[in-house]
Amino acid sequence: MKRAWQRMLSGRRLDLLDPTPVDIEIEDIAHGLAFVARWNGQTFGDWPYSVAEHSLLVEQIFSHQNPKIEPRWKLAALLHDAPEYVLGDMISPVKAAIGEGYGVLDAKLDAAVHIRFGLPAALPVKIKRAIKKADIVSARLEAEQIAGFSTKEADKIFGKIGPEYTERFKIHLRPPSEVRKDYTARHEALLAEI
Repeated sequence: MKRAWQRMLSGRRLDLLDPTPVDIEIEDIAHGLAFVARWNGQTFGDWPYSVAEHSLLVEQIFSHQNPKIEPRWKLAALLHDAPEYVLGDMISPVKAAIGEGYGVLDAKLDAAVHIRFGLPAALPVKIKRAIKKADIVSARLEAEQIAGFSTKEADKIFGKIGPEYTERFKIHLRPPSEVRKDYTARHEALLAEI
């Protein structure tokens, strides 16, 4: 059988086909996500807009939309794209073209990440939907602010959003080292609240 694992910087060896929670470290996730570019790198600025930065934004939007939500679900929002630290970020049309294989890998990694940090392997449907809602708002903001979409095009593809989002959430691209540090710090803060 061909190798299906990756050596992580923490020293862990993560089996991509059968990941276990003990081989998952937040430092590996934060590092990987800080270097994975959203929008296939097609964003304005001197730094790529990373999945780590996107995840921080999604968690902020999710918390804004759900002010009384338990900290563990905020953690789930922060970790919503965690599997991309080894799978990379593929735009939705590519995921659809690849088919079920990508979804299976993503689901296994997602479950292992959740278990590692004390979340249920499968999130409650209500929570998944609420995180997806925040994720779509994030994509809408990103599309117009940094990915070259016109307001009209972004509204058509991602839906219209109100000024409570466009005025409150401004995207500023930063070096991966800063984003990695902030992602790790936010993870620690949320774990401390649980």
